[in-house]
Amino acid sequence: MADRPYTLLSCGMSIDGYLSGGTTDRLLLSNDADFDRVDAERAASDAILVGAVTIRRDDPHLLVRSQERRAARVARGLPASPVKVTVTRDLEIDCAAAFFASDGADKLVYCPSSAVPAARERLATVATVVDAGQPPTMRRVCEDLGERGIDRLMVEGGGSVHTQMLTDDLADELQLVVAPFFVGDSKACRFVGDGRYPWHPGRRATLAEVRQIGDVVLLRYALSSRFREAP
Repeated sequence: MADRPYTLLSCGMSIDGYLSGGTTDRLLLSNDADFDRVDAERAASDAILVGAVTIRRDDPHLLVRSQERRAARVARGLPASPVKVTVTRDLEIDCAAAFFASDGADKLVYCPSSAVPAARERLATVATVVDAGQPPTMRRVCEDLGERGIDRLMVEGGGSVHTQMLTDDLADELQLVVAPFFVGDSKACRFVGDGRYPWHPGRRATLAEVRQIGDVVLLRYALSSRFREAP
């Protein structure tokens, strides 16, 4: 079986650990300089994964924005943007979402075995549907991506996906950006939920870098022996 991809978790959160503001409005947790840094990470990746909730809440395009970076990928024989990946349990995904736009990027949708026939009927023209098991697991998703030749996977949320990746010990690196404000609303989505994590008071994660980017701070954690320096 192919090795799972090198997996980078990328996340922005408030000082009190929230990814959203508890409303339907998108909460901007970063600034232009950091968005450009994230764009460079996308350009260096083979695939970008988000959960179905993130697609419903934020409607992200998940494309490399810089024309220069897109051109550099094409010059290397790659698509202008990485493969888009999502995982869903209930198929509550709008086929008109930006994730499925005709933008040249391949799309993969992982879902439970029982939902595969319905998903393929709904999404056949916009994405490739993949059986992720019953119930679906992130480990199976990562192993399948490895078999598809994905070497570097960037995970951009949301909280449930980050929680599963971390508790299953599937992350090699965490890039955590902290915005200079509080949300203070328990209805909002937190960075991670409850779970048994490999890193705890008896086993601390390794802090690889701290960088101020305007009014936010980037914390890079090495979470496995496969940790790589910035591409």
